[in-house]
Amino acid sequence: MAGNTWWQGFHGGFTRARRGYLPGRTPVGRLAVMRTDEDSWDINTGVGSTALFVAAARALGGRADDAPARDPLAELFVSAAGGEWADLMAGRLPEHPLLTTDFGIPFQQHQLFRTRYFDDYLEAAVSSGIRQVAVLAAGLDARAYRLPWLAGCTVYELDRPRVLEYKRATLAQAGREPIADRREVAVDLRGDWPKALRDSGFDSDRPTAWLIEGLLIYLTPAAQDRLFDTVHSLSAPGSRAAVEQMDPLPAEAAEALAADGESGSEWVKLIYNEPRSEATTWFTDRGWSGERVYLPDYIRSLGHTPAGPDGRQQSLINLATVTRP
Repeated sequence: MAGNTWWQGFHGGFTRARRGYLPGRTPVGRLAVMRTDEDSWDINTGVGSTALFVAAARALGGRADDAPARDPLAELFVSAAGGEWADLMAGRLPEHPLLTTDFGIPFQQHQLFRTRYFDDYLEAAVSSGIRQVAVLAAGLDARAYRLPWLAGCTVYELDRPRVLEYKRATLAQAGREPIADRREVAVDLRGDWPKALRDSGFDSDRPTAWLIEGLLIYLTPAAQDRLFDTVHSLSAPGSRAAVEQMDPLPAEAAEALAADGESGSEWVKLIYNEPRSEATTWFTDRGWSGERVYLPDYIRSLGHTPAGPDGRQQSLINLATVTRP
């Protein structure tokens, strides 16, 4: 299947980067033998480590003249991690998986167009009058620092404490100040995050722009639905939500990857690869309006050609925008 090819490339690329180019760090597989409801991580371990990998792809891809989006702060995060992450940014690792034509270049494209989609979503949300933004599992998202249209907005970034600390310290050391009123909400999204959000000043009577990017695959299907239900209950009329959702890998392909230590077994152990509610349907069934946009189609709509064979690396991704009346 075309989708299987992309999953195998992604898992394999991530695993090779962790094993072959970051020898000083503990491999992800040792830290996440299997996902549990109480597992933990920081910026260099488990789920948190993927934020650096994705930031590196944004930084590298953003150097192209025709890049659809640019995130100059991504390189700060990756370089600050030191070691071979810094070597990658400095051009000293020409054979790194993120630079290969079969995996790296398509993955860079994936990240940049995903970034462009959500950047534009936030611009439209602010233009509609929304001044409250909530970013769930914010990771190394630095939109509160780089998007000028967020001036005058309050941006709540929810993530694990050590991830938020790493982001704040790195940007402060570089002399960067947020454009928006940025508020860290250090919390596990599997816990009582609505209370933590309210305690940080969130007002559920005001319209909110929700951003759910790169998160759902790390939640159980039941936890995903609980998160959707909470977003729905906290959203005043006029709120919007942007959701990235990846379809599960077919069971036989997941089993093959888990059994192949050189392909992507470490990554498979970080996700919950189970059927789940489709985001657009879930929200529209509850009175929201929205659309489901597949990433290859979105790339073509901006005059670009999906990288890789037949755009396979994006065939499992869709981006949904929903607006509550």
